Amino acid sequence: MGQVTATTHKTFSATPEQVFAALSDYDGTRAKLLTEHFSEYEVREGGQGSGTIVHWKLAATSKRIRDCLLSVSTPRDNTLEERDANSTMVTTWTVSPAGEGTQVQVETTWNGASGIGGFFERTFAPAGLKRIYDEQLTKLESALAG
Repeated sequence: MGQVTATTHKTFSATPEQVFAALSDYDGTRAKLLTEHFSEYEVREGGQGSGTIVHWKLAATSKRIRDCLLSVSTPRDNTLEERDANSTMVTTWTVSPAGEGTQVQVETTWNGASGIGGFFERTFAPAGLKRIYDEQLTKLESALAG
């Protein structure tokens, strides 16, 4: 069993404050960023940044559906951490200045399976999750522009 990591990033023309505010808005903006891979989205506590509890199901593939109950914290300035109560999965959204704009990096880590299943998970899951986050970041760009 080894740790699996999926990472992607995107640069935006909006300010870091605007981007972080949008990502922290689980009651509004975040629901609009979901792709067809997500279902049963529900804010259970809070809704704005740290202290938020949010639920969704993530269908990374048609056979791999994760029931996620996430606790949101801000361990550092301009960083959102979503820690899943149902697994070892942790997703970190880091917002930082980039020239005249802002870069968002998304990184998800979890303890992968062992054996041949773990090999395939480490080989294919990061690319699939990266595609999902790339779609979300594209939707974030549209939300910030509109």
